[in-house]
Amino acid sequence: MPSPPSSPTKSTDGSESNSSTYELRKCPSHTAKYLEMKPQSKRSNSNENELKRQDESKATKRQNNTNETKATKKVRLRLTVSEEDKANKRARKSTKMISSSEFDEVYYKTFGHKLSLAEADNQRGTPNDQDKECFEKARSKAEKKTTVKLPNNNETAEIPKITKISFGNYLIDTWYIAPYPEEYSQNDVLYICEYCMKYMKSSFIAKRHQKKCAAKHPPGDEIYRDDKISIFEVDGRKNKMYCQNLCLMAKMFLDHKTLYYDVEPFLFYIMTEADERGYHFVGYFSKEKRSSMNYNVSCILTMPIYQRKGYGQFLIDFSYLLSKKENKAGTPERPLSDLGLLSYRSYWKTTVFKELKQQKGPISIEVEISNHTGLTPDDIISTLETNQMLNHDASTNTYSILINPQIIENHLTYVDQKNYIQVNSTKLTWTPFVLSQDRLAHLLGENPKLTIKNVDDESMDIDID
Repeated sequence: MPSPPSSPTKSTDGSESNSSTYELRKCPSHTAKYLEMKPQSKRSNSNENELKRQDESKATKRQNNTNETKATKKVRLRLTVSEEDKANKRARKSTKMISSSEFDEVYYKTFGHKLSLAEADNQRGTPNDQDKECFEKARSKAEKKTTVKLPNNNETAEIPKITKISFGNYLIDTWYIAPYPEEYSQNDVLYICEYCMKYMKSSFIAKRHQKKCAAKHPPGDEIYRDDKISIFEVDGRKNKMYCQNLCLMAKMFLDHKTLYYDVEPFLFYIMTEADERGYHFVGYFSKEKRSSMNYNVSCILTMPIYQRKGYGQFLIDFSYLLSKKENKAGTPERPLSDLGLLSYRSYWKTTVFKELKQQKGPISIEVEISNHTGLTPDDIISTLETNQMLNHDASTNTYSILINPQIIENHLTYVDQKNYIQVNSTKLTWTPFVLSQDRLAHLLGENPKLTIKNVDDESMDIDID
């Protein structure tokens, strides 16, 4: 073990000498540390004096810096700029000065030439007499559009505010009320996209939608195409929003239509006219997926801009073509609208006359005419009665058909002269809609049945409720 350092020497006056300094020295073991005394070289008097002067100068500078810091903390300056100086600064920054008239013109252009600087001034508080007069005029004008007096009493009833629809490139007058949402019913004109049937409140929104709308034809399957005429089959369950919007628009032209939102049990057949811009909506008819009364049409509409062109007769003929594909007779759902009744009576008359012209011998209403045309016997009989071609023999209690070949020929010639488009049955690519057992039970409100199949004998299949 190393020996501990010797104690420092003391001078005669009892103070320790400064000839040595003490430092820590590590011990080989980790238990103790010793002070090691190392001799220090003696400094000369000149060096000591120089060091003292440097220390004094540093202390003086430190004191001066402290005093300066205290002095700066006590002084606080606040700078303010007047409004005139601010305005002058803005004027210097602007590279071009414009007059007040030019500024008004720029402001007017900024807001689409609809709001001037004077009209945008909101400094004025209470309205003056001129403002009150303008308000009264606007209110009276709005009341004339929204209310009407009934003839029996003094009560007032609201009438539709939607008097026109913008559909494609046409502005069409509406005929009846449609239950559109309130925020859309407040406008005089409703804008409807002819491809996706979305309805909008303003022309600005309609133009933006027209640029973004990706649809160029109705959704669903194209089942018929002949030249520029195409028909699409749309399922109300798969394209619910499109069918609901279509029913809302159709209500503005049909008086007896009550279906708007429950579109899932129906199929919609959309007739379009094609050009380079897309497939334009012409009309449509809807039918139930499963009708207990054998209705082949639930609702039928031809847009007013396409009426008197034979498109209504085309849609009716197409509905009976689908009924013949299903091997059954069909009839439209009642009640029919006024224009719908006229169209159907005209179609029934032309169809029956064509069938009677081709017959050479005895004819049966139920067997021959109904099977060949797809019309129900009731519709055929009502057509014959309307045209006074059904004769009743009271003695034998039998009926006979009175045929005047000249009347039939004149009517068919008149129809041919109109040169309306005809349905070409060879262009149809379609199979009847088939419901699954579970889906059919759901539509009928019944519980679906489960069937246990017998591999060996199909007659042994068991239905479980």
